[in-house]
Amino acid sequence: MSRQILAAFDEEGVFVYQAFKPGIVEAALAKGTFGAGFNLDRMTWIKPSFGWMLHRSGYATKHRQERILKIKLCHDGFRTILGRGVPTTFDGRRFRSPEEWRSALDGSEVRFQWDPDRDLALHRLDRRAIQLGLSGRTVTQYVQEWILNLDDVTPLARAVQAAVEEGKVVLPVVPEERVYPLDAELRERLGVRE
Repeated sequence: MSRQILAAFDEEGVFVYQAFKPGIVEAALAKGTFGAGFNLDRMTWIKPSFGWMLHRSGYATKHRQERILKIKLCHDGFRTILGRGVPTTFDGRRFRSPEEWRSALDGSEVRFQWDPDRDLALHRLDRRAIQLGLSGRTVTQYVQEWILNLDDVTPLARAVQAAVEEGKVVLPVVPEERVYPLDAELRERLGVRE
């Protein structure tokens, strides 16, 4: 099963998604980055796959996930996050032992995992989508340095849900996701495979 980062991106940055309760989203939209209600001391998870975000949040209907933000990160910030990542499960190609991996995971501010990706109808795809958990100073950098802008895509999520439930063949247009370019070192670190 392929493991590649599929994301919407342009020359400025890359888009990731997060779901929150409404108050956190309102405060973030007003400030242009996260503020009231967002806890810098907790791990926060970002997802480049919109389909996976729809699945995880139940089209923005699950408790405390009623709003979805599309967050644009600068490329340097996103690549820094990827470069700090340690997998959430033992990888014998990267670590000599489970103990070495556990020590690296416990000491890391970024963890990543590859989950089955989903299409807009939430069907499982024959590929994996990455999600990234940020903590420590990485969260602070994420909030204070790397976020370029935020958009509320909750209406889009709900429109996709309605179209799927009505059995429509043509779904609302969503941001196009394509393979995000990575150097050989990041590909190796993340276990990327085509």
